[in-house]
Amino acid sequence: MSLETHSDRDRSFALASRALDLIRDYGPSAAPRAYAVWYAYVSAEMPLLGDAVKRLTIQNGCLTEADIDDLHETYLDGRRLASAADTISTVVLSEIAAVTEILDLSLGSAAQYGESLRGLTQDLAQSPPSGARLGEIVATLAVTTREVAVNNRVLEARMRETRSEIETLREKLEATRLESLTDALTGLSNRKQFEASLKAAIEEARLRAGSMSLIILDIDFFKRFNDLYGHLTGDQVLRLVAIVMREQAGKTAQLARFGGEEFGIVLPGVDRAAARHLAETLRASVMGRELVKRSTGESLGKVTVSLGVAVLRQGDTPASLMERADLCMFAAKRGGRNRTVDDTVEALTQVA
Repeated sequence: MSLETHSDRDRSFALASRALDLIRDYGPSAAPRAYAVWYAYVSAEMPLLGDAVKRLTIQNGCLTEADIDDLHETYLDGRRLASAADTISTVVLSEIAAVTEILDLSLGSAAQYGESLRGLTQDLAQSPPSGARLGEIVATLAVTTREVAVNNRVLEARMRETRSEIETLREKLEATRLESLTDALTGLSNRKQFEASLKAAIEEARLRAGSMSLIILDIDFFKRFNDLYGHLTGDQVLRLVAIVMREQAGKTAQLARFGGEEFGIVLPGVDRAAARHLAETLRASVMGRELVKRSTGESLGKVTVSLGVAVLRQGDTPASLMERADLCMFAAKRGGRNRTVDDTVEALTQVA
């Protein structure tokens, strides 16, 4: 079995264990639907589901069978996605129909105006008009022109309205797209966006023959915070780490929470020394923050993290680079936690 498979298997077992812990604490049972909901929650891949679970557990202290059924139908059942697609399709088709109607009206108005002009031209060509007849022609032309002007104003207003509706739809679609790529709890990228960012950074580094590094960060003893103080305090720990990452990582770093208490930092153009320095800065900064329970002001002690640093090598794929960073992070755990290990032989030997 490959190392990549081992890493994925260990991660899935950790998520499964966390899901079962939450089922025991918040119910209602270990039935397949309940397990699917809680597993999706701890994987952090579905921010809206996560928010709904938090809201229900805060309000009621647990989840009921009815809650599980609603959550599963709303967020995990494929029929919901089909319904959302149908809704968007309906709106798009409605806007297309409106634009078509406007164009038809515009063409009809233009055709009518053209027909009036042709009729007047024929009258003028048949015989020289008298003064009275010329006045009638001018009056008719003025009336027709005013009607066209009124129709054009109406059409312009409807076009502006339709453009506004289409822009609103575009904004909603963009918001939905961003939401699908964001971890709702921390505001960082989720695993889907993390993997896309990692792939893009590797391709860019190869294209420019430059450096690129990856940091994997895992919170030490995270389960203990949840067991002792509850999952809301655990969420506070996750947010704390995310805040420190934003403060220290710099504008070009791409930050993600891609599972449970595990975070990733993609560093385009950053070499090993700079990546390790950043990892140590993050570690020290997290350790320097004191966690305080919001409801009581009680000090919950320090949070520490273990970090693995891997640098892009020739022939690396996103999976192999992430695997190496993961192995370094696990080496930091084995070496006593609250430390950074990079993918040099010397660093790995020191904690072996």
